[in-house]
Amino acid sequence: MSDKPRKAVHLAAHFPGVNNTTVWSDPESESQIDFESFVHLAETAERGLFDFFFLAEGLRLREHLGRIHDLDVVGRPDTFTVLNALAAVTERLGLAGTINSTYNEPFEVAKQFASLDHLSGGRAAWNVVTSSDAFTGENFRRGGYLEHSQRYRRAAEVVEVTRALWDSWPADSLVVDREAGVFAHDGHEISYRNTQFDISGRFVLPSSPQGHPVLLQAGDSDDGREFGAASADAIFTGHGSLEAGQKFYADMKGRLAKYGRTPDELRILPAATFVLGDTAEDAQERARQIRLQQVGPQTAIAFLEQVWGRDLSGYDPDGPLPDVEPSGDANITRGRVRHAKDPRAIADGWREKAEAEKLSIRELIIEVTARQQFVGTPAAVAEQIDTYVQADAADGFILVPHLTPAGLDEFVDRVVPELQERGSFRTEYTGSTLREHLGLPHPHQHNRTSAQEGARAS
Repeated sequence: MSDKPRKAVHLAAHFPGVNNTTVWSDPESESQIDFESFVHLAETAERGLFDFFFLAEGLRLREHLGRIHDLDVVGRPDTFTVLNALAAVTERLGLAGTINSTYNEPFEVAKQFASLDHLSGGRAAWNVVTSSDAFTGENFRRGGYLEHSQRYRRAAEVVEVTRALWDSWPADSLVVDREAGVFAHDGHEISYRNTQFDISGRFVLPSSPQGHPVLLQAGDSDDGREFGAASADAIFTGHGSLEAGQKFYADMKGRLAKYGRTPDELRILPAATFVLGDTAEDAQERARQIRLQQVGPQTAIAFLEQVWGRDLSGYDPDGPLPDVEPSGDANITRGRVRHAKDPRAIADGWREKAEAEKLSIRELIIEVTARQQFVGTPAAVAEQIDTYVQADAADGFILVPHLTPAGLDEFVDRVVPELQERGSFRTEYTGSTLREHLGLPHPHQHNRTSAQEGARAS
């Protein structure tokens, strides 16, 4: 028996929408826009003692063959508006928002997240994402000017300036003397110059309850991993198998030392879905039906078209893969992450898999687009999650339910008690800030200078 102490499982709730997970056609699927949908999921997550609620965001509606992509949410409210509203109806749950570092300015981001952190009592988190996509950039003044190779350099500098603004007010700098009518602070003036910014001024808010909002990051390229190791408090990733998770976990934790950081200063939180059943067979059949709903005939062809770069609407989704070669047209789908590999290599691999396993187009897409998924009875799913965490394949998971907004209810009611019974999950909140939930140190407990310098160099 190992003497290694049992690790705590960390859980977060992803509000579904801009992905291929949500089942739009299910009768229980409700609004992606109404505030009550956000409230339902957030209150369920807090009832389940989750660390945080996670909200993704898109800066432009994706297009496929010149039409709005079928899997996009049209009309999603602004991230900060939703999170600030949720701060008023929750007490302990962390509130994480995705804000792009390419198309936002440090002062604005610093003020918005510091405001959320103050209003929520220290529960804010920023998921830092980047974009070199000219299609998305058309919605912004600078358009698509930023080269792909420069996106993480800009992101590192945005984070560096933002943290400098947050740190410009010492924790005890606020002076309030009501009798003398004095309200002032001795926060120092920021004078900051780097390749992207030339900023001089004073920040407008004092230090927030957790020092800095928690920073999440999701890039998986080598540049992305370096940026995450240098700057992030948690990594949002997508590695499926136990072995792949362990490899990623070890790689990320191993990169921390050169930035003066310890393994306990970074949490690895893969995305995962779940399907529960009263028996293993029931859960597997339910999972199969959900995947058929998630990848309908039209969706299967659309995914194939993204790789082939051509209109394949004439092909039968229940038939074999096309015998034509990919065209190389990268613009057939605009506004989404593209495959990093050569489309011909992907097509060859898919053909080999389809032939070996005798898969139709739809069956293949169901296989190759599947997320990390936990399927089984509540006890079995709890065991699977706990195994990943105890085996250092993850520190926890960001759960992506397939239904909005009630998709998390069953997990909280049936799996959380099993995790608590195993001694791997809290039975009450013991802290008030998100950093405390995640077991992260206060940002002023160590020197981040080396991390910032490393991020700029990567």
